Amino acid sequence: METPLAHQVQTPFLLQKVGGIGFTILIAAIGWGLAFLPGFQKVGPMAISILLAIVIRQVWGYPTKLRTGIDFTAKKLLRVAIVLYGLKLNIQLIIQEGLGLVAIDALVIIFAILLTIWVGKKLKADPTISLLVGIGTGVCGAAAIAAVSPILKSKEEETAMSVGMIAFIGTIFALGYTLVLPILPINTEAYGIWAGISLHELAHVALAASPAGEDAIAIALLAKLGRVFLLIPLCFVLMYWMKRKGNNDENASIPFPWFLIGFVCMSIIGSLITAYEPFNLQKLFEPIAFISSFLLTMAMVGLGLNVHLKQVKEKAFRPLLALIFTSILLSGLTLWVSL
Repeated sequence: METPLAHQVQTPFLLQKVGGIGFTILIAAIGWGLAFLPGFQKVGPMAISILLAIVIRQVWGYPTKLRTGIDFTAKKLLRVAIVLYGLKLNIQLIIQEGLGLVAIDALVIIFAILLTIWVGKKLKADPTISLLVGIGTGVCGAAAIAAVSPILKSKEEETAMSVGMIAFIGTIFALGYTLVLPILPINTEAYGIWAGISLHELAHVALAASPAGEDAIAIALLAKLGRVFLLIPLCFVLMYWMKRKGNNDENASIPFPWFLIGFVCMSIIGSLITAYEPFNLQKLFEPIAFISSFLLTMAMVGLGLNVHLKQVKEKAFRPLLALIFTSILLSGLTLWVSL
């Protein structure tokens, strides 16, 4: 008699989980579709989806029974997406052609994080959100914030707001780059490097570099991938820092981010597949790249659905100012270096 009873208890829970996941799929699909429309194309599906989720949460809300599936998407599927995201990182290409850029990328990351923290402290901004947007600015936007949030033990609303701010400001800056390109005294390669070492997301880099041609896109993405590569050592530095910070707390513990190992393994696999290009193995990238992007979009929806604007409005405004200040200074300094 115990088995049917157990089944009766577990089935609603399973349905709630599936329903919550399905709800995030629906919103992510709507956001993905909107990204193909004129005017929305330059924003990207992740930014559209998380903003759509935040609006839905504030205006209509959602049934509490879906919370289990939404949380699963925001936490578990997010890590799966980060692992698959590793396929976009060609380690071999970075080692062969981009080591010089990696050194510049390292300086950019250090500068962006420290400056955002410093400005945030001066503005008395929330320190966790300031650190998250600093990492997002310095490394690779939403993916970096998603990767470090478990290590920093940030709240879901802090992670979601940081992702939203990065997506919004990064899109504005990317569009600004395309507007100033015709008046800049800069060649194609230098412009691509500038975009790659200063903009927030891979999508922002591609958007800004596209008007300058294929060569500019290639060098820009190479410079950007160097910053993605440095996400790995940065996570381990943050783990060490968090452990030192929690020395006075006997119960403090930092779970090892095993998804980073998966990220590295997928990067190695992707690099090997790229090396065997004559066998057309790169065709495998297309469906996997789509799946990773869509899972990451779903995770952004899950985060957005947990945002309470009334609670975080005051917490987000000052870090946003710090983010804008850092982004402006970073763009100006890297442009000066690229000239």
